[in-house]
Amino acid sequence: MPFVTLRKRRSEKPLPSGGGGVTPFFDPLGWDPHIGIDVALGLLGWTCEKAAGGTAAEALARLEAASVTGPVVVGPVEMGLLLHQPGSGKAMDADHWVVVNGVSDGVVRFHDPHGHPFATLPAHDFLAAWNWQSPTYPAEPYVMRWNFTRAGDVDPVTAVRGSLPAAARWLGGPQDDGQASLSEAGASLGGAAAAERLADVTEAGLARWQVDHLVWFAIRVGARRLSDASAWLGTIGLPAAAAIAWEQAELVGGLQHSFVSGDNAAAAASLRRLAPTYERLREEIAAHL
Repeated sequence: MPFVTLRKRRSEKPLPSGGGGVTPFFDPLGWDPHIGIDVALGLLGWTCEKAAGGTAAEALARLEAASVTGPVVVGPVEMGLLLHQPGSGKAMDADHWVVVNGVSDGVVRFHDPHGHPFATLPAHDFLAAWNWQSPTYPAEPYVMRWNFTRAGDVDPVTAVRGSLPAAARWLGGPQDDGQASLSEAGASLGGAAAAERLADVTEAGLARWQVDHLVWFAIRVGARRLSDASAWLGTIGLPAAAAIAWEQAELVGGLQHSFVSGDNAAAAASLRRLAPTYERLREEIAAHL
């Protein structure tokens, strides 16, 4: 369930006053994409094989062999090093996933959901993007998933209902299976505490890179996720929870203009209105478990 966190990157020190990292995201504290992918596959009744690590040559051999049997989900890759994308060529700490369809003659063929179907890259360039580790969560290089097999016939409504207990737990704080994602004890904040702290930091003045991170990525992703959450909560018969998630989506989406225009007071006010909604949402979901 998306909500604001302040994470410490490996190269950052916690904020001197109030603690917490300095990189804002709109997802649960302690969560990372690998947790999300694995849980979603299980809820939807799918299994797959997963491999990671090793040398570049070993990773390429695994990828080539696996892609003969079907699609291979590869990631995280460093989005800035995917050289088929205009303006690429420099790492920007942006994780991304692609679907590889084949490897032959030193070329990797793949679908890039960032608007580039049937993309290709020389294998050495693809490996450079793939040999990347997130600064905010644990991830080995060369992670790939393949041999996707349906283990059970699960409809989406049942899958979403099955996710509610974990959603309520995540809204209450980081879970045991996500604790490894915390880069340093006390260096990250989540939920209401993160929203309040981000409001304080916003009023004091964010660095340019923090504003860029928010307006180019975090706000857009956070608002979309909350909108999706609202739609699904309504679909499974939780209208009150859906209304709270919709309120959150509007508050997060509304931050875009405030940060772009430099209206720090308006952004901070919205973040403070956002803070208490996480506990309200947790209580509403927990009441229907």
